[in-house]
Amino acid sequence: MRLLLDTHVFLWALAGSRLLKASARRLIEGADEVYVSAASIWEVAIKARLGKINADPAVLAAAIEPSGFLELPVKSRHAAGVARLEPHHGDPFDRLLIAQALAEPLKLVTADEKLALYSELVVVV
Repeated sequence: MRLLLDTHVFLWALAGSRLLKASARRLIEGADEVYVSAASIWEVAIKARLGKINADPAVLAAAIEPSGFLELPVKSRHAAGVARLEPHHGDPFDRLLIAQALAEPLKLVTADEKLALYSELVVVV
């Protein structure tokens, strides 16, 4: 199984947070490949600059591979895929993650139930 972690799931996994349920941890640990999108690092960079999150995007980017995850770059076909999405969710970062999951394909692991409206590839944890 190939997974793409939503930004908050990536942050919870790195921090060893209790917000990441045991079932989600097992899913991640049992996956063949687990990806973190460059869009997630971009999201953290913007939200950190706005004071909405206390995180260093450079530290997070550097932690992807040592954590056993793979980096997923944002490709033009991912960006173009956003145009085909229904307006179920307004967050541009989440919309890009959905487009990436559909294009690759990858299962998107998230706690955001609204994202399940897009595809059976969304796994709500």
